[in-house]
Amino acid sequence: MRRKPVVLVPACNRMLGAHPFHVAGKKYIDGVRLAGCLPLLVPSAQPDDLEALLDLADGVLLTGAVSNLHPSHFGEAVLDTALPLDPERDAATLPLILRVVARGLPLFAICRGFQEVNVALGGSLHQAVQNVPGMQDHRDDDTAPLAVQYGPAHEVFVEPGGLLAAAGLPMQFTVNSLHGQGLNRLAAGLRVEARAADGLVEAFSLPASPGFNLGVQWHPEWLAATNPVSMVLFKTFGVACAAFRDRHRVPHHEPDPDQ
Repeated sequence: MRRKPVVLVPACNRMLGAHPFHVAGKKYIDGVRLAGCLPLLVPSAQPDDLEALLDLADGVLLTGAVSNLHPSHFGEAVLDTALPLDPERDAATLPLILRVVARGLPLFAICRGFQEVNVALGGSLHQAVQNVPGMQDHRDDDTAPLAVQYGPAHEVFVEPGGLLAAAGLPMQFTVNSLHGQGLNRLAAGLRVEARAADGLVEAFSLPASPGFNLGVQWHPEWLAATNPVSMVLFKTFGVACAAFRDRHRVPHHEPDPDQ
């Protein structure tokens, strides 16, 4: 029986009490399982570990996080020092993304992960979208119940001819919205897949990379099993991971000398 595709899920870094921990939200792990894949949580990998980890992988999921990507990675100083950062995650995921793209591994990047891909490939971010003229406030109310925080927030408008359209999604649908940072300069090679009404990029793909390669600014992992759009995204990702496994993990059998 063929094994499930293995999906790497890079962890965040948090202090729990006096001790540092590697953590990943259960909802992302559940999303990988919905895709029909086997999640493998990856701690802050050392550079020498990356290739060995990628040798195990049939796909990579980059999660959202409480923390922001440090703006030094796109040439800016921190505007709001009260917002959390995770430099260890930055150090692990930014080089990882380049290796994932080089290998053609399926990649699904969510919220912080979406922003990481753009920056790793040479793009930049708005540190406070709500302060950009003409942009809406895309943040949630973190004092509200989770069902409200992750509830429907605004429409996104799908660009024709792209990956989302090819997956059979409607050209307009509603998403949640829980981010203060957002895309500013789109990295070279990325294709816009969807925008919010204010023009902010909400999804992109990397056409030059084979197979499924998608970043989204919203959180499709939230109650994914009950959301038709989320199910299409995770199932499409899972199919791409299985196809990668089948291309690269086919066992090689030595010829039988008696035949």
